[in-house]
Amino acid sequence: MHNVTYTKPLTPLTQEQIDFFREQGYLLFKKGMSADLIDAFNGHIYDIRNQDQMPEWAAVDPAKRFSLRLFNPHQNDSFSRQLMKNAIVRGALAQLMGMEAVCVQSMYFYKEPGSPGQAAHQDYYYIKNDPMTMIAAWTAMEESVDEENGCLWVMPGTHKLGLLPHGAVKNIEEHEPWTEETEGVDTTRQIPVVMEKGDILFFSELLIHSSNKNRSRDRWRRSYVCHYIREDSNVLHREDLRQKYPLY
Repeated sequence: MHNVTYTKPLTPLTQEQIDFFREQGYLLFKKGMSADLIDAFNGHIYDIRNQDQMPEWAAVDPAKRFSLRLFNPHQNDSFSRQLMKNAIVRGALAQLMGMEAVCVQSMYFYKEPGSPGQAAHQDYYYIKNDPMTMIAAWTAMEESVDEENGCLWVMPGTHKLGLLPHGAVKNIEEHEPWTEETEGVDTTRQIPVVMEKGDILFFSELLIHSSNKNRSRDRWRRSYVCHYIREDSNVLHREDLRQKYPLY
């Protein structure tokens, strides 16, 4: 067993950025990952599914190999864990949480042209944790993530509303039908978050957010999304997400 040498996390955020996150529920950090690293990771993830015999943890119907998101690659793949532990992410989370974070979920989205988005929701609805500390880090894996190819939309300040009721998705032309969406709130107040490759969007587990259909003809909207909780917090009810992955 090798001893891991502990190094203090970076402090990439200014006090102004920390205050913005606390007030608005989200924060866009520009160029938190290098383009070279992202290009290598995109190729690596492509290769995982571009096999006649996909690994069991990544296996899907071959027709959906580049459409169905890859769930929890960090649990099985060392390159995915490397990005999960990104130094900027680790440092920013430690500043926002006041303590080291651990990862409990990861997802790699392909979102090819024509694919639907996800209706407005709060992540806490799907991943309850106690104490409530969860923050997502959503990394753009394309040159441009914008309204045409299905960027995220956020409702600033809605993390202060608490957990809202969720129900059936209403617009299945626009959104995946198998998820659920927030009810009783005017989602026309959402604003788009346009991003570039390597940008990282941090947002609270209670922030209402969504994405729309990818309306581009030939542009994907690949992204890598990890969900983190404070190291003294625990996931409730979800046996598949109980394991904590440290960032150092």
